[in-house]
Amino acid sequence: MSNISSPASRGRAVLHLLWTTGPSAAWITVFLVLPSLYLVSMAFLTNGTYGQPEMPLSVDSFRQLAGYGFLGWSPGNLHTLLRSLYYTLFSTALTVLVAYPVAYYISTARPSLRVVMLLAIVVPSWTNQVIRAFGWMNLLAPGTPISTLASWLGLASPELGLYPSSFAVMLGLVYNFLPFMVLPLYSAFEKLDLSQLEAARDLYASPLRAFFAAILPQTLPGLLAGLVLVMIPAFGMYVVPELLGGGRAMMIGNLVATQFSDGANWPYGAAGSILMLVATLLGIWLLRRLGRRLGGGEEVVI
Repeated sequence: MSNISSPASRGRAVLHLLWTTGPSAAWITVFLVLPSLYLVSMAFLTNGTYGQPEMPLSVDSFRQLAGYGFLGWSPGNLHTLLRSLYYTLFSTALTVLVAYPVAYYISTARPSLRVVMLLAIVVPSWTNQVIRAFGWMNLLAPGTPISTLASWLGLASPELGLYPSSFAVMLGLVYNFLPFMVLPLYSAFEKLDLSQLEAARDLYASPLRAFFAAILPQTLPGLLAGLVLVMIPAFGMYVVPELLGGGRAMMIGNLVATQFSDGANWPYGAAGSILMLVATLLGIWLLRRLGRRLGGGEEVVI
């Protein structure tokens, strides 16, 4: 007991703690904390002649973000924020609807086929996002089989096709983030206790009731992990709405990027970045609350 509490033992414990947690803490500090602090300080500065921040301190960037300008209030930024929330929530819901049956089917396949199926899901995400977006632009352009079928069904104009459109943005978001939902759900399905599903069927539960009573509680950890991996990057997505939306489906990420390039208003862009950071923290907090309420255990807490 005396050896455990000796100064030498405590020193070795501190060194071990620094050795194991120091690299990750340094990484988070350098690439997350310091850039966030820099953006916070930049957002409270004045926009200079060429867009760079300069003194004195000001809250004009936040007023602009709220929609106040020289001509009074404009709802443009509010529409951008609501559009970002709509695209994020709707694409996440579609991703969940697609990922659940896919993950379940992969988990029930033969072991020799599981690796091939998982690679088919994951390998496309190894390609650059810009290349994948250009691929969808070619697939959804006028005259392609998909656009021709859509025009035959009356869903699109033959001259315009399916690109650029909100549909193309949604499709691009689902395609980009599907692997991040399938993999956590597949991991949860691998641990699925099928006896609970059989018990629900023995009690004459409908397929929907059996899903909510036996499958959803067991796959909730994977679902919550997938929601974090999909919703947070989807909210700040830049490439997909910029290319597949054709500049007509601007999200908050496009608004921020524009201020650091074409708009030349860095404090305004920094204020938008803070808004994205706050929305991310709020989303994680809500998912933690949802995990505790639905699961009641530490296993599902993010």
